[in-house]
Amino acid sequence: MGRSQSLPRGGDPRFGPDADDSGSPILHVDMDAFFASVEVRRRPELRGRPVVVGGIGPRGVVSSASYEARRYGVRSAMPTMRARALCPHAVYLPPDFAQYTAASRAVMQIFRDVTPLVEPLSLDEAFLDVAGARRLFGPPAEIARRIRERVAAEQELTCSVGVAPTKFVAKLGSTRAKPDGLLVVPADRVLEFLHPLPVGALWGVGERSAETLRRLGLNTIGDLAEAPYGMLRKAVGEASASHLHELASGRDPRTVSPEHVEKSIGAEVTFDADVADPVEIRRALLALSDKVGARMRRAGQVGRTVSLKVRLADFRTVNRSRTLGVSTDTAREIFDTAWALYTVLDPAERVRLVGVRVEGLAGVTETPQQLTLGAPERGWREAEAAADAAAARFGRSVIGPASLLGKRDTRRGENPTRP
Repeated sequence: MGRSQSLPRGGDPRFGPDADDSGSPILHVDMDAFFASVEVRRRPELRGRPVVVGGIGPRGVVSSASYEARRYGVRSAMPTMRARALCPHAVYLPPDFAQYTAASRAVMQIFRDVTPLVEPLSLDEAFLDVAGARRLFGPPAEIARRIRERVAAEQELTCSVGVAPTKFVAKLGSTRAKPDGLLVVPADRVLEFLHPLPVGALWGVGERSAETLRRLGLNTIGDLAEAPYGMLRKAVGEASASHLHELASGRDPRTVSPEHVEKSIGAEVTFDADVADPVEIRRALLALSDKVGARMRRAGQVGRTVSLKVRLADFRTVNRSRTLGVSTDTAREIFDTAWALYTVLDPAERVRLVGVRVEGLAGVTETPQQLTLGAPERGWREAEAAADAAAARFGRSVIGPASLLGKRDTRRGENPTRP
């Protein structure tokens, strides 16, 4: 069970929509079961039924589950096979990231209609600083209510909102408000809100560190806030001790930063069965490179470092990377580099997963492009840009590298990194 599922949900009048929000200008908006909700929106006959989105092959992983499916214990990041055992009558759907990205853009625009200070964390959640929007739209809780109404009316989706003085507390608030709720944490009641929560709710506390803290008798955030600093430092180290003590004391100085810079763009695929055939691995790397290149061009980004990830049948993972002389967003160059890295690696064992990632990103306009010696003036990039235009009109499934024709429906176990 993830830490968000372990938090108590709603039902506390001290933190209801009418609580004092005068010192709580930070909103965290989190869409409810986003991928599953988008699927239900376009397939109304699924409303009220358990719906699970994710890899549908034997090694697939759940990306999103409707609340009807969650009642049976289905959770995101759970193996799909486990989800099928818990809820065999659910509707299982492969992810459609084009649909989710379009819905995300529409929702983020609603946020930006309220304030320019919007910091997206992923497709389905964002922080907002609404301090400067009070004069136009009212106090923070009223702004949160308006946002929820617009998302429901215009996008036929629901979201939950936490309103608080800091980002960390606002995010915890939205989790406790789920599903389809609103929770306000007044500035003078932050510790009252935080301290009863389990220590695992703190950012930076994973399962192992949570167990370490519990062995010391630190079961709640309040326990950690009152613990001797020396004991905490000895248990988790100086940097973590300082970070956790600040959060447990209700202090989080981070501001909402609207400039979200992607550090890398990548995708990976888990095969339905371990693979030894280099032709199949080559085909998978080509498909992943095609996907990564398209995402980079859509984002207006180029990058210089291509990374290859290979997970072997025994779960050992090998990573290799190569930095190019000139930045690129061309799938062909990405693939050539990834394949060269693989052929040097040449694992003797069967492969469970492969991934391709481009790092060291910069905007296209910031990076001068240089033709490779002897390369035609118009070549792979122009061809791929034309493919992008065709894909935008007819769908990515009908266009791509010729060697992938007729093979796209075989990649059922794909778990692409979110764009």
